Amino acid sequence: MSDTVKINRGLKGIYFERSASSHIDGAKGELSYCGYSIHDLATRSTFEEVAYLLIHGELPNETELADFDARLKAARHLPDEIYTVIEQIKGGHPMDVLRTATSALAALDEGSSDISEEGFIRNGINLTAQVPMIVAAHHAIRNGRTPVAPDPALGHAANWLWMLKGEKPSADAARLADVDFILHAEHGSNASSFAARVTIGTDANLHGAIVTALSTLAGPAHGGAAEDVMKMVAEIGSADNAAAYVKAKRKNREPVTGFGHRVYRAEDPRARHMRDGVKKLSQEMGQPEWYDILQAVVDAMHPYARHGLNVNVDFYSGVIYQLHGIPMDLYVPIFAIGRVPGWVIQCLEQRRSNILIRPLTLYNGPEMRPYVPIKER
Repeated sequence: MSDTVKINRGLKGIYFERSASSHIDGAKGELSYCGYSIHDLATRSTFEEVAYLLIHGELPNETELADFDARLKAARHLPDEIYTVIEQIKGGHPMDVLRTATSALAALDEGSSDISEEGFIRNGINLTAQVPMIVAAHHAIRNGRTPVAPDPALGHAANWLWMLKGEKPSADAARLADVDFILHAEHGSNASSFAARVTIGTDANLHGAIVTALSTLAGPAHGGAAEDVMKMVAEIGSADNAAAYVKAKRKNREPVTGFGHRVYRAEDPRARHMRDGVKKLSQEMGQPEWYDILQAVVDAMHPYARHGLNVNVDFYSGVIYQLHGIPMDLYVPIFAIGRVPGWVIQCLEQRRSNILIRPLTLYNGPEMRPYVPIKER
């Protein structure tokens, strides 16, 4: 039988379901959400509008967006018990704290068990608002500060920076954070979204699926690229060292962090929007050296683009966080903040035509053999 079965390790190239949430053309380097180009969304839309688009499948009109925004802002609330949980585990990694607090939310919200369409949307909106609150609250508590209360006058991205730093961000900084969330909002059947679908396939609730997704995103092979890029930038130290760094990496057949992607052969279409934002923000904050190092690495990697080693979105994300003074262990939680709407729509789609996801593994162990009692072994 093993001669007739084809193993697709990692399920590479396997279509397991249909989805209307996003489309990726890896060869052309194209990405769209519900039929809208990521370039239009990144330059003309807002995170709130994109979250609505993903969850409902259509762009909202003004009334629909205002109602959706009001629901998001109304959900900016954490039970007192969540702050107690965070205080008890404040020494943990932010992803562990985020996962644990999200799980605790399920136990504290009677509506978390509602697996209807309306229940998923309600809980999805709540979690979209609550996840950034958990991350910001933990960061404050672990540093001996009182968590900053959300500001209803601020949009989603600006409010996140306000809760994290305790100071109102500039319009440009808030917009760049908004674009960052838009670019990370949805990306097909990535590891965390697939894991969330597997959970929903068992008729579990949305909170459980988001906890699964968070656990999967925490793995460095999925969510750790932005942090790795910053470690690389620190190692390079100066734009003048970039060419030698890349040459040494290629000579030793070692990967250069931030280049190449599981699904893109051309440049990641999200990268250009982060590149422009990094350039502007680094100049605004008087630290152009960060952008200069990144671009020197891009120039040094140019000869390898024909092999599919093009820059990806996470190459630029880490520097944005660095410029804001955000510690590296918050990079993956920030990824999670943007991705919540994408997880929600993936779970909604799975729920609408649900089936237990149960692939096969081809047995390659010993043939049948007799059991030997322990005293005779």
